[in-house]
Amino acid sequence: MGKAEYLVVLAACVLVTLPLEFAGARVYRQPRRLARAVLPVALVFLGWDALAIAAGVWDFAPGHVTGIRAPFAVPLEEVLFFAVIPICGVLTYEMVELTRVVVRRWVRQEAHR
Repeated sequence: MGKAEYLVVLAACVLVTLPLEFAGARVYRQPRRLARAVLPVALVFLGWDALAIAAGVWDFAPGHVTGIRAPFAVPLEEVLFFAVIPICGVLTYEMVELTRVVVRRWVRQEAHR
């Protein structure tokens, strides 16, 4: 896959979890709540990445990233990672919670029959 590999994996994560939004997770419909969940952690870890890159502790394989770097030398793909993966996690969590509520209601209804 080459330089688009990281982006392709992130796109796949979005594509796999996007149907959860339409199935009732309602994560994208609450942008402020989503931002409060994702941004603080993303900022901490992006800072961590920036410090580690600046110190020479780690970097990213040039053959697997586009070469576009955000401020502080963090690759674009890494910035997107800290948005995409938590959003996918929140989508999954919300869908599991919704499923749990639906199953609980169904069990109660069956118990009353």
